[in-house]
Amino acid sequence: MGLFDKIKERFLGQSVKQNDKYVTGLDKSSVTFSERINSLAARYRLIDENYFEELENILIMSDVGVNMVMKIVEEIKKEVRIQNIQDPSLINDIIVDKMFVIYASDSYMTTAINYANEGTTIILMVGVNGAGKTTSIAKLAHKIKNEERKSVMVAAGDTFRAGAIEQLAVWADRLGIDIVKGKEGSDPSSVIFDAIKQAKEKNIDVLICDTAGRLQNKVNLMNELEKMNRVIKREITEGPHETLLVIDATTGQNGVSQAVEFSKITDVSGIILTKMDGTAKGGIVLSIKDQLNIPVKFIGLGEGLDDMQEFDLEQYVYGLCKNLIGE
Repeated sequence: MGLFDKIKERFLGQSVKQNDKYVTGLDKSSVTFSERINSLAARYRLIDENYFEELENILIMSDVGVNMVMKIVEEIKKEVRIQNIQDPSLINDIIVDKMFVIYASDSYMTTAINYANEGTTIILMVGVNGAGKTTSIAKLAHKIKNEERKSVMVAAGDTFRAGAIEQLAVWADRLGIDIVKGKEGSDPSSVIFDAIKQAKEKNIDVLICDTAGRLQNKVNLMNELEKMNRVIKREITEGPHETLLVIDATTGQNGVSQAVEFSKITDVSGIILTKMDGTAKGGIVLSIKDQLNIPVKFIGLGEGLDDMQEFDLEQYVYGLCKNLIGE
């Protein structure tokens, strides 16, 4: 039984409760993707090379990424030959199956936060300005506090962007959590140092640290992140326990390029993919896996505090491909 069949069994058989946030949040992507695939099937009586070329274009337009598209289509061709399928209307399950089996293969992709065995867990948040980093920090803090029942503190380490400190302070007040902040333009590493000291004194479970996002000046950013990491490791040897990169899904392949650049600068352990509800190109998850092999740990499926969900491959497949699966 393929992944596609398992998902149909799970969700259409109602053996598992469907996650409405995935369904609603991925609606734009699902409608666009299914319309293109169904339109392709309607234009061809038989599967041929022209069909596969158009399928490649559809997947690329969905932000799957060229290298991943080539792998997926090659696997689909093999399966079509093995099963001797000629009717395009019978290929949907194979397309979906191959897309996501390739995602799930080759490596262990955990979505769990790597909490410290004892003491404070340090989570470093990185990403370009405008990606939704500050909001993601708030949503992550809310999730950890309310679902994991852990105490949370935030550190306003983005001292470069005007308003970043105040924006995070407003969220901290709203969430009822402590914030450590310095002045705009001050040394961000000193803010992180003070935050770690206070987190230890108050026995805080999780410290989430904001950072500047000026990727256009990579030298400054690299030096800043290296200094932050040194400060963290001097105080907590195993830290940071997570370095989460925030990417705006609506920026498509540009967002993937940002991820590549950040992964050169610092050791990224996971991705938070924001604004998935705002894009019609849901394949970016597959592109990130192909180019970086870094797990997507959370995806943003709306603006509410509860709309950042832990990434679930099968829920994602269902949300993206429900119109191909059928009711």
